Parts: sequence; C-alpha cells; structure tokens
Amino acid sequence: MATTFDHGGGVRSVAVPIPDNPLGHTLVHVVETDRGPVLVDTGWDDPGSWDTLVAGLAACRTTVGEVYGVVVTHHHPDHHGLSARVREASGAWVALHPADAAIVRRTRETRPERWYTYMAAKLTAAGAPEEHVAPLRTPRPRSLPGLSPALPDREIVPGELLDLPGRRLRAIWTPGHTPGHVCLHLEEEHPARLAGHGRLFSGDHLLPGITPHIGLYEDPDDTTVTDPLGDYLDSLERIGRLVPAEVLPAHQHAFTDAPGRVRELLAHHEERLAGLLALLAEPLTPWQVAERMEWNRPWGQIPYGSRNIAVSEAEAHLRRLVKQGRAEAVTGSEPVAYVAV
Repeated sequence: MATTFDHGGGVRSVAVPIPDNPLGHTLVHVVETDRGPVLVDTGWDDPGSWDTLVAGLAACRTTVGEVYGVVVTHHHPDHHGLSARVREASGAWVALHPADAAIVRRTRETRPERWYTYMAAKLTAAGAPEEHVAPLRTPRPRSLPGLSPALPDREIVPGELLDLPGRRLRAIWTPGHTPGHVCLHLEEEHPARLAGHGRLFSGDHLLPGITPHIGLYEDPDDTTVTDPLGDYLDSLERIGRLVPAEVLPAHQHAFTDAPGRVRELLAHHEERLAGLLALLAEPLTPWQVAERMEWNRPWGQIPYGSRNIAVSEAEAHLRRLVKQGRAEAVTGSEPVAYVAV
C-alpha cells in the first residue's frame, strides 16, 4: 500500500521506502505536465521500492508507462536508483546536473577494488587506525548499491527552465551535499495562495528537521582541494533569498518558512565550526576530530560505514576552517594533523 500526498496544483508525492535506513523513505514528487507526469527523483533500486512507486503512481491516477521525464536532484541511490527502470518502462528522459553525471560515469567505469584501495588510502591519511582500514585491503566480493546507476540523457543547466510542457520549473544549482545537487523552483502561484515565490523541490539540500551530510566530494583522480561545506553554506543563502512559499523536500514532509530554516542551518554549522576550533587547541588528525565531535550517538556505537561518513564530514569542516584562516595543517605531520590558528 503506497502512501501518497496531494500538494495541490497538479503536484503529488509518493513515499518510496529505503530498505534498512532510518530515513525511512524518499518522497518522489509527481508533477503533471501537458505531456504526462514528470518525476522529481525516483527512489531506491529495490523490488519493494519499485512496487511501491508503481502503486503510488496508480494512486496518483497515472502509470509508470506515462512518465514523460525524470529530473534527478542528485546522484545518491535513494534519489537516482530507480531512474533506469522508470526509463525502461516509459521511454522517459532522465536529467542530472553535469557534476553528478560525471560521478555516475565514473562509478560505472570504476572497479569496486579501485574504490577499496582509494578509501583505504584516504582513511590512512586521515589517521584511521589499522584495524579500521584492514577490511578494505582484503575486500570480500559483495554488491554495493548504486554501482551501475543510469546514465542521464540530458544535463540540467542551472538557471534554465526544464522540459515540462505547460509548467515553469527552473533549475538552481546548490552544491554541497553533492557537487551537482540541484533544487527545482516551480515558478507558479502557490495553489493555496501562500505568501512567497512558488514552490521549491529541495532534494536533500533543505530538510525540515535533518541536517544533510556534507562530506568531501569523492573523486580518486581529482587533486583539487574542494570546500563542500563552503559550497553548501553559499547555496543555502541563495535558497533563503528565493523565499519560496513552500518547500517540498525529498525526506520528511513539506514545510514553509525556508529563510527561517536556512538561518537555523547556518547557525548550526557555525556552532559546529566553533566547537571544532575549541577541540583544535591541540593538533588532531581528522579521525581524532571525528571521534570527539558530537554525533547522534556515542562514537563507540557508530557502525563501521557510518564512521567513514563521519570522518568525511569532519574533513569537510576542517577544510572550511582552513579556508577561513582559523586552522591550519601542522607542517610535516603524518597522518596530517590540524591545529587552531
């Protein structure tokens, strides 16, 4: 039985489950157009999730076969996972920002062993203990989700209207959570005449009660020193200035007062950076920083895969402090340690 929501004005959503994940589900938005429905995201590639999407579209009085296009907010498997199946069933086009399309291409072309080697090197450089890194050196063959995601047919051009006949949906590039994350601004009066400028499909960029993960952009071949947290904070301010009447995110629920939520998230990250600076009174590696940062549970209870994500998030915050001139790497330290300036 699919859970669906009618947001009015020819916009509905289907809650598509994410297996074994505390987030629970991805909200796949269904936008009516003159050529058939266009989906914003598709959900996780899993048989149960597919069945829910099919049932949800039926509840929205349409079918997968009628889908005209798929706009993917970003490449993560709970958003892009079912895009290939939707395209096979309907002939729909699939659109993604070029920066995330590049990740999809790389993921499809890279052997899993290359990722294990890369992750082992990254974690060692971040100061992870040998017992954490060791399993990556002798990987057991296993299938990882999202290893052969759909190659998009179209690239999303920021600032341009997307191909939704009879609707006005404009792409806004909001890097941070991923390098090619986009929000989508429906430039039409709110069906309930709420104050503000249209409606915003915010993907994972702006959520009502969760702070999205901001880690390093993973590219084994790119040596550029990126600043994902800086990208995210800049993108947040851009969305705040837009003042949409309502936000339709990919998780949790629709909400209003986007500028208020943006202010909360900016304050949250500034508080985290200040806390991190206090920790850096002594030199610490990214791993040691992650061990000492506040998470939703004690470090000892954080599972293996989540520790890798936590270290990436710690590194993103360290990069921001370095870029702001508030911290620096200790010369000659190996693994690299950081200290407050």
